[in-house]
Amino acid sequence: MLVSAKEMLQKAKAGKYAVGQFNINNLEWTKAILLTAQENNSPVILGVSEGAGKYMCGYKTVVGMVNGMLEELKITVPVALHLDHGSYEGAMACIEAGFSSVMFDGSHYSIEENIAKTKELVDLTSSKGISLEAEVGAIGGEEDGVIGGGEVADPNECKMIADLGVTMLAAGIGNIHGKYPENWAGLSFDTLDDIQKLTKEMPLVLHGGTGIPEDMIKKAISLGVSKINVNTECQLAFAAETRKYIEEGKDLQGKGFDPRKILAPGFEAIKATVKEKMELFGSINKA
Repeated sequence: MLVSAKEMLQKAKAGKYAVGQFNINNLEWTKAILLTAQENNSPVILGVSEGAGKYMCGYKTVVGMVNGMLEELKITVPVALHLDHGSYEGAMACIEAGFSSVMFDGSHYSIEENIAKTKELVDLTSSKGISLEAEVGAIGGEEDGVIGGGEVADPNECKMIADLGVTMLAAGIGNIHGKYPENWAGLSFDTLDDIQKLTKEMPLVLHGGTGIPEDMIKKAISLGVSKINVNTECQLAFAAETRKYIEEGKDLQGKGFDPRKILAPGFEAIKATVKEKMELFGSINKA
């Protein structure tokens, strides 16, 4: 059964580890992440961007697939199904469809409008037992067409949003989505420290987890980051193994053209990547 991310993230914050949010794109992705979480006794958050939701035939299809897998694969670890970088309308649609967690990204609105819309969603989600993530300061890179330059959030604005009663807060600290450029300045730990001092027990979220050096990830966790989002890294691992399979001509041998065979090496690569991240984040055996 899907659960809200609230309890798993409060435990992570108290225990100084982080829970990974791994974005899903299809059946293979979802199955790989769920099995890896179960095998490693780790809580997990399945992230769905609005674009991926559309690609997978809508939020109801996603909910049906995930619920079916939880039952068929006998998944007992805590699993949250979370809308990633949701618009206000997207968040409403996911709540309606049966997601257990949503993100409302109001970072491109004025702080007043971000507060007003977040407040409405706090009231709705808390009445339904759904966790809510809010964002202050746009995360750099591109996410579903929204391009941000790796801004650093204002800690006072973070406190204003945290005080509304959201479950978790994504604050820009110089992190970006996708691959990091050569000239990336790194994470602003001073900002993160200032944000944590003001938001106290609030679990903080680090977006753009692909490509951040391990020591920075560990430092971010020590400064209150309890949820780390990973997407690009799984995509790169999947693509590399799929390319290898085709380039080695395996699809031309016997029944190698069977889609289940073509997708198998990429599936294993996602599992290996997810396990590696769970080890780094410290969530193994924390279910």
